[in-house]
Amino acid sequence: MTTTAQKTFEIMDKGTHDAIIDQLRACHTTEEIVEFERWFNSTVKEFRLYSVIAELLRNRSISRATASKWFEALIKHRDDKIEHLSIG
Repeated sequence: MTTTAQKTFEIMDKGTHDAIIDQLRACHTTEEIVEFERWFNSTVKEFRLYSVIAELLRNRSISRATASKWFEALIKHRDDKIEHLSIG
């Protein structure tokens, strides 16, 4: 018996996953990760980059440390934007 928590879903094929992983690993700064996210989210309309990263983590295509680094960069960028809007 498979529960909902055990079910995995795949929003992209393995070749696409590998290409995204390669692109993200090529990013060495938060700005590069954010720029890739901007490009990805404007190009792929069906889902967001954070969903792809979560899927990659779930299916163990990337390590927790790698996912953590990418998520931290994306969340920090969003926090900075929110803080700027609150001040402005």
